[in-house]
Amino acid sequence: MNIQLIREQFPSLSLRSSDRPTVFFDNAAGTQVARQCIDRLNQYFLYFNANSGGVFETSRCSDEIIETCRQRVADFIGVKDPKEVAFGPNMTTLTQAFARAFGRLCHPGDEIITTSLEHEANISPWLGLAKERGVKVRFVDINLDDMTINLDSLQKQLSTRTRLVAVGYASNAFGTVNPIEKVAKLAHSVGALCFVDAVHYSPHGLIDVTELGCDVLVYSVYKAFGPHVGVIWGRRKTMEALDTFHLRTVKNIIPDKFEVGTQNHEGIAGALGSLEYFESLPSLLGQEVVENATCAERLRLAMTSIREYEKTISKKLLEVFAKHSHVKVYGITNPARLNERVPTFAINVNNHSAKEVATKLATLGINVWSGNYYALEPMTRLGLEEKGGAVRISLVHYNTFEEIDLLDQALGSLK
Repeated sequence: MNIQLIREQFPSLSLRSSDRPTVFFDNAAGTQVARQCIDRLNQYFLYFNANSGGVFETSRCSDEIIETCRQRVADFIGVKDPKEVAFGPNMTTLTQAFARAFGRLCHPGDEIITTSLEHEANISPWLGLAKERGVKVRFVDINLDDMTINLDSLQKQLSTRTRLVAVGYASNAFGTVNPIEKVAKLAHSVGALCFVDAVHYSPHGLIDVTELGCDVLVYSVYKAFGPHVGVIWGRRKTMEALDTFHLRTVKNIIPDKFEVGTQNHEGIAGALGSLEYFESLPSLLGQEVVENATCAERLRLAMTSIREYEKTISKKLLEVFAKHSHVKVYGITNPARLNERVPTFAINVNNHSAKEVATKLATLGINVWSGNYYALEPMTRLGLEEKGGAVRISLVHYNTFEEIDLLDQALGSLK
């Protein structure tokens, strides 16, 4: 993979911090934005800025961009019916809206299962239903040695009262990739839905809801090289059965019933640009592309290439951590298990708080996060929440081996 060519597609990667080139290892909180996204945003404001549903040209063009993006998102996640895709501000807001609508179908004593590995956005909405609807929320246990979910625990939690199983595709704190196909089959075995938070996996690999077998999937575009826009997909039968909170002037059909109020049209245009970036990757990298390849086929090839490259930087980063005895890594560290993780790592450094480490790295131009990054439940389970959490180092495919070398030097200076 020609990383320099890829980096040229992201103008902000030329920024400097503390008079040094900025190293963006904070990607799990939001990636940098592709040039195609910026171009689409500018184009929208210059030529198509209008509200939806008008008979005049700018409105019709605006609607066309939104529907084109809806189709591209469908291609991105392996969906045949683009009307099953709806937009919103972010994953958290969309999950909350789904939970409130789903809650109307629940009765006291019904059960929702989530896991102790989740981002808070895949926990709090379900706990809200416990207060509002008398639903019981159960937690699947995790294996603290490698920060994976315990499928035996999930199996034991399932019952005829289980209505929904909510699970993350990948952990935003530890990089763990969860076995969604197995989780979905277990959920369906008791007649429950499988709800997937794909926010953290979306920039790292191929998403195919048909292969996963899930019923609902959400992600945020700003975690995948685009603007602040959220996406929710659900099977037509599932979503049409929900009584959503929408205006009387909005038809009770998908996707309209989930797109409450005026949407972020310029953001959706930018989201289209970020997907066009993915589609351009195979040709950009000189990969052989079948003549007349569909957008979906190009996206599949791009995400497969990204996944393979990120395994190499994950391996390199694990080698760096192994050199430093004063660095503690949480999660999967076995290089033979790279298929089970993405390049997101939570670490701590002896004799330094997580915030101290992040602050030191910032002075060296290396952007990382510290704290719990909304992964409150697993940080609590590890006993880290009361100690200030951990340092999160999160890479994507525009990061380089040279940047990892700079982190190596910085960790060495923290002894």
